[in-house]
Amino acid sequence: MNQQEHIENQYKDFILKYKHPCVMAKTVFSMENYVIKSYNSFHQTETITQLLSDLETYVNNYDFDSNEFQSFLAVFPNAGFNSEIEFENNLWQLLQELHKHDDCEWDPNVSNDPESPNFSFSIKGKAFYIVGLHPKSSRMARQSPYPTVVFNLHWQFEKLREMGTYKKVKKRIRRRDKKLQGYINPVLKDFGTDTETRQYSGRNVEEDWKCPFIHKSAKQ
Repeated sequence: MNQQEHIENQYKDFILKYKHPCVMAKTVFSMENYVIKSYNSFHQTETITQLLSDLETYVNNYDFDSNEFQSFLAVFPNAGFNSEIEFENNLWQLLQELHKHDDCEWDPNVSNDPESPNFSFSIKGKAFYIVGLHPKSSRMARQSPYPTVVFNLHWQFEKLREMGTYKKVKKRIRRRDKKLQGYINPVLKDFGTDTETRQYSGRNVEEDWKCPFIHKSAKQ
């Protein structure tokens, strides 16, 4: 078994064998509708270049006419973080670098202002909801084998709404999360009610927390 197969098996166990609350993740992994790529470091230039290329391929190959959902997992098996804050800081540095080198316009369906309740992170012209996972997370549902950044297309959540199943799925996930942890993640909010940036790292961020991400246009 090579390293890639070993990593995939670890994530299958993490999602499918344990009481992971996200039913969407369980569906994606049980149907093997996922892409897992490994990278050496959060900050190497070659990582940013390769990850952008892989995400572009992912977007280009995605079947937007299908009702099947898929996730992209960027795994960093060599990265180690001693705290949630350290992971959070590195996550936002990674996202900032991806944006800096992205040659596509921001998805017009979402805001590029991280303080906006309509913000979603955009890569290669498509909006993504980001989920940070790592072994030191205080949320059991996010204690992945290695530091990981999950890219979920925002389109998938809109598709769930279109299908009329979004609220049902959301309630089921939160109910399972409460059963696993004892209480749901307090930073979870519905899209359009608060900025989703508060949810990305998984840490229960402070009330006065401010997202460090800066869109290119804000720097001009």
